[in-house]
Amino acid sequence: MKYFYLSLFIFFAGVIKAQVNQFYTDAYQTIDNMLDDKQKYSFKTAVLSVENAYYQGKLDTVELDRKIRFMANFCKTIIKNRDLTYNEKDKETVSKYAAIFSVICEETPILINQDTIRYKPFSYDFEDVFGHRELANLFVSKLINTQKGNCNSLPYLYKILAEEIGVNANLALAPNHIYIKHNIKSIGWYNTELTSGIFPQDSWLMASGFIHLDAIENGVYMKALDDKESLALCLVDLANAFNRSFPDNDGSFALKCADRAIQIFPNLITALILKTETHKNQYLKLEKNSSSAVRLLSKINAEYSYIHKIGYRNMPEGMYLEWLTSLKIERKKYSDQRVVL
Repeated sequence: MKYFYLSLFIFFAGVIKAQVNQFYTDAYQTIDNMLDDKQKYSFKTAVLSVENAYYQGKLDTVELDRKIRFMANFCKTIIKNRDLTYNEKDKETVSKYAAIFSVICEETPILINQDTIRYKPFSYDFEDVFGHRELANLFVSKLINTQKGNCNSLPYLYKILAEEIGVNANLALAPNHIYIKHNIKSIGWYNTELTSGIFPQDSWLMASGFIHLDAIENGVYMKALDDKESLALCLVDLANAFNRSFPDNDGSFALKCADRAIQIFPNLITALILKTETHKNQYLKLEKNSSSAVRLLSKINAEYSYIHKIGYRNMPEGMYLEWLTSLKIERKKYSDQRVVL
């Protein structure tokens, strides 16, 4: 009888584990289908599928979608009731960018039944900026539910809202950082920084000291990502979530995500680092003098060499926070004076 119960326990444990893994498998398939044009593209769907996998299918995506639609409608209301002093042919598009920026970054008065209330914008959360304590601190769902976010969730939400109101938004990367790049007729490309709510010049990005010229030339940093390259970011997010859920995994799922992301975006630095770090973890589990270990070590060295060659330089977390704070302290120095929205 004891053997029967033990077998039954092992069976159900296996079923539960398979179900847990299935959430990640389904999220991967969703993103992969979008990349192959087998499923309609939606950055919102990709992002929430990753977060739902981490929450084991318990994320209230219906409620989140309701809140996202509310914000999108708020953007439309702002557009309808505000006329920008901008007269280029892309005014409609620029008005949408300005409305999203207002919803995320600016305190906005709202008239309800002759009473004026002030809509409070999102704020930057300096607690657990990198998600070391809790990965969900990087999530859009956490941002929406708490009104506090970071350089991962804020630009993700911006892109989601842009797509909700029918306009494109380009994500862009800097060391440990994501921001928004737009191209408009009046001035060309400009940057939108949501953590501090301003439009910084490229000089602020370069001031970090960790953006090597090779990284710019190779598209590692400061490149406007297209929609499929943005989905590649979601694949890396998915692998990181899986690793947090199953810290003792064999690395195969992370490598699957990394390889697919690299296929879409060859110099996606987070995917390249994920792949190399996964290989390193696999190497540490091997007998050091085995032929498998020798081959894997050679591969790891080649991968690290390539990462350095394309311009990546590791930015310490403390320096990143100082760099981020510098934008608030020196707003006038780094603000792009061409942008008036």
